[in-house]
Amino acid sequence: MKEHYFTSVPESESRPFEFETECLGQRLVFVCDRGVFSKGEIDEGTRILLESLPPLSGRILDLGCGWGPVGITLGKLFPDAIVLMSDINQRAAALAGANIIKNGVSNVSVSVSDGFEGLEGSFDYIITNPPIRAGKQKIYSLFDDALKRLNPKGSLFIVIRRQQGAESALKHLGENARVIEKRKGFWVIEVKGE
Repeated sequence: MKEHYFTSVPESESRPFEFETECLGQRLVFVCDRGVFSKGEIDEGTRILLESLPPLSGRILDLGCGWGPVGITLGKLFPDAIVLMSDINQRAAALAGANIIKNGVSNVSVSVSDGFEGLEGSFDYIITNPPIRAGKQKIYSLFDDALKRLNPKGSLFIVIRRQQGAESALKHLGENARVIEKRKGFWVIEVKGE
């Protein structure tokens, strides 16, 4: 079976490299590697997701953080927020940890977790570019678990390509879900907590 970026322990040979980028006015430096999602650039869906977010505060979870572009950007933009990043991929989480240090964001931390398995507490905001190739059953389970871990008045933000199931995800998420951005085939969905 082909290895995916949501594999817990990637088998591909590690070949780390560094690159610089800009996101929402922030100059960022990242270490990246093989065996992780979108190696070497912030993918378009993630950029659209970040550009669609309102100002955030409180406790934020970057669910499926990869090497950390979302959580680290948010940590820089909102220094008073507490940002937790998590990923099932141990290599991605290690890269995210190195990137926290490299970008000097003291309000951001990372942990290895299969969904919410290793995470404690609730969150004001949960942000995810979900692992679509893991299948609907897996990502819908992540969405359902995320909604259970939102603080009252909190929000879950998701980005999905229209042709990769955005409409069916919107239906699954129910009446509290709305599309806040449609751009270049990507839908950004916000689901408000109760």
